[in-house]
Amino acid sequence: MGKEEIIERIHSILIEEFEVEQDKISPDANLKETLGVDSLDYIDLVVIIESNFAFKVKPEEFAQIATLQDFYEYVISKIQSKNLV
Repeated sequence: MGKEEIIERIHSILIEEFEVEQDKISPDANLKETLGVDSLDYIDLVVIIESNFAFKVKPEEFAQIATLQDFYEYVISKIQSKNLV
């Protein structure tokens, strides 16, 4: 799975599962402020990430994610490291 495919899947998840408007999605968008993702949404997002991308999310790592770019990089790095093992 390439980087663009991962980013597209993330966008689809945000739009379909969290009803985020397409025009609010940009790499510098803040998950909490711009996208309106609250603490309960974070839990749902973790579950969806784990099931869609087949890796376990560590809460301490996910807590460092502020922007969509951070989110992209986190998912991409986890998938790449999983494929290297």
